Amino acid sequence: MKKDFERRFYKPQEMRLQVPDEGQPTLIGGHAAVFNQRSEDLGGFVEQIAPGAFASSIASRDIRALLNHNADLILGRSTAGTLRLVEDDVGLNIEIDTPDTSYARDLLISMGRGDIREMSFGFLTLQDHWEKIGDVWVRTLMEVELHEVSPVTFPAYGQTTISARSMDNWKEAQGSESPPPDPRIMQDEHRRLRLQLQRAS
Repeated sequence: MKKDFERRFYKPQEMRLQVPDEGQPTLIGGHAAVFNQRSEDLGGFVEQIAPGAFASSIASRDIRALLNHNADLILGRSTAGTLRLVEDDVGLNIEIDTPDTSYARDLLISMGRGDIREMSFGFLTLQDHWEKIGDVWVRTLMEVELHEVSPVTFPAYGQTTISARSMDNWKEAQGSESPPPDPRIMQDEHRRLRLQLQRAS
């Protein structure tokens, strides 16, 4: 079953600026995602991330750091060594060597003022688990295909980023009092998204 590209923000993400040595880029650091913390209501269910959900992507994928999820405004890239990611006890810890570009300089000013202070991430779900706890459906992301992390102006939970198919599965499961199936990403969806990202790079 095909899944759509999703974006998430989980409090409390934090970003920090590290003043560099002379001639070195300014570093942006913080957590783009946190483990075992429930999201806001996503339209009838909440979501959390299991430790290890990002491990495979960190080890094998070319991940980007973008500004506000905009592929035209790239801040760093894992294969270039300008974006570094690691899972720690809190969640997905990142560090970005900011480029000397006008939009990056503007971002640093906005961060220094406290106008931009949250992070988000974009992904495809590879494995999830649904469980009804009390009256609440809880979706746990067990493994995701991470594509990008972003400092953001407006953190987006938004059920609009969830595929219609996923929502249909959830609604069907809610009616039957059983969790929805654990769909896998189809190869054509992978190819479509990778081509889309390549064109945007």
